[in-house]
Amino acid sequence: MSPGIGLMKRRLPTEKEAIPVAVSGIVQKYGIRSDEIKTLETKFDVDGGDWYVALGFGEKRVIVKMDSVQGTITEIKEI
Repeated sequence: MSPGIGLMKRRLPTEKEAIPVAVSGIVQKYGIRSDEIKTLETKFDVDGGDWYVALGFGEKRVIVKMDSVQGTITEIKEI
């Protein structure tokens, strides 16, 4: 039996660890340089254990959803 999300160690425990993962995903998907990306906002969903990082570059704005336990990007959504 595996432990619940509240008992598992998070790979992205803080905002400091979550932002570089989000930036890396945007660099890979859109092929831009990391210094062109600005962090607009970050939120942590306590119930779901997910990080939401809003990033901006050029004229685009995206929200990157990440699983804090797995340490992976689950969704990139343009807004």
